[in-house]
Amino acid sequence: MTTTNEHTASSVLADDFLTRFPDEGVFELASTTASEITAVLSSLPVATGSLVLNRLQATVAAEVVRLLDHDSRRELLGAADPLRVVAFLARIEEPARTEILNDLEQQTATEIRDLLSYPADSAGAMMDPRVPMMGADHTVSEALDSLRQQRDRRIVSIYVIDSAGVYAGRVSLQDLAIAEPSARLRELVTDPPISVRATGSQSEVVEIFEANRILALPVVDFEGRLIGYIPNRSLMGAVEEEATADIQSMVGVSREERALSPVGFAIRKRLPWLEVNLLTAFLAAAVVGLFEGTIARFTALAVLLPVVAGQSGNTGAQALAVTMRGLALREVRVRNWFRVASKEVRVAFFNGIAVAVSTAAAVYLWSRSPGLTLVIGLSMVLSMVAAGLSGAAIPMVLTALRQDPAQSSSIILTTVTDVVGFFSFLGIATLLSGML
Repeated sequence: MTTTNEHTASSVLADDFLTRFPDEGVFELASTTASEITAVLSSLPVATGSLVLNRLQATVAAEVVRLLDHDSRRELLGAADPLRVVAFLARIEEPARTEILNDLEQQTATEIRDLLSYPADSAGAMMDPRVPMMGADHTVSEALDSLRQQRDRRIVSIYVIDSAGVYAGRVSLQDLAIAEPSARLRELVTDPPISVRATGSQSEVVEIFEANRILALPVVDFEGRLIGYIPNRSLMGAVEEEATADIQSMVGVSREERALSPVGFAIRKRLPWLEVNLLTAFLAAAVVGLFEGTIARFTALAVLLPVVAGQSGNTGAQALAVTMRGLALREVRVRNWFRVASKEVRVAFFNGIAVAVSTAAAVYLWSRSPGLTLVIGLSMVLSMVAAGLSGAAIPMVLTALRQDPAQSSSIILTTVTDVVGFFSFLGIATLLSGML
């Protein structure tokens, strides 16, 4: 009896803690095993268990879902956020995924299957099918009655559809609250209907969100019928996803790769770009080889090569980052290429002069050679100007060619800066060899 009472008391305490502090509770659970998390979820009420399940890291949640018994799985997944359930199940291979879906209620299983049928980076895969929608001819009083029956959901707007189910616009809760009870919803729609097709890409979703700064984005089919909406949390997640994916693409890593992706997948995605990088490295080495005789006569040149390459590389990376950000935020377009490029060239020129003066002073103190000082100064300015121009031009050119401007742009930039830096430094040294 004592053991039973202690177990009941522990369950009540766990329920109370996880209900009041779900994020802290999930943080503590994350340090335990999937089996222990499963045992905790099975002992909790469905409402609390689904709250915890929604917050678990997707990979962990997928393992927990596998371990749940049939009844607990059906209840928890039925009460959980459909978008989170899709994220869990996407990490479970067939036929286990089909077996789990067969455990669910028919309506829930149908919703999940529909979401899983969309590509992972599409609007359809990001949407919540439980969209709060009502017909345009419904009254404010009827809309409020409907909302009162959905107290467990955070709803900020009603999405209005016509008789054919075509999306007609939205009405905010504030407008709904102050309107006359007999007013029709169509009378309260003021803003033009903004939506995205279910087949639209994640990039398109982010672009619409950034252009309109909306709290949620309705999703429609090809006929314009409302089939779901992308809530704010998913919109913000998409923005973060796009930003972090660009960071990976710039260095030759697939946008799809994650920290816990399989080793084989990571190798397949990274190795081709490493091979490309190897070819470009040989190209830079070939440029150095052209001046082998000059380097053999003046060994100090070999010592200073990394200085020129490093400064030009940093200059190009700065220009690339600023241009990439401008393109991502739609601050600039390809038609603005001349303004962007000229600005970066001017910045690189003046920075190059400042850096060249510092470098020349250091080289003179080290070598006491006026010739070597002049060579390093001239090549520093020239290579940094070329790097600034390249950093601005590469993403612009890729965008004009309808390619992802982030796709391995840093690899291309490194090649350009190394080749130009080595060629300018060694070429000027060869021309001025009489002064060395």
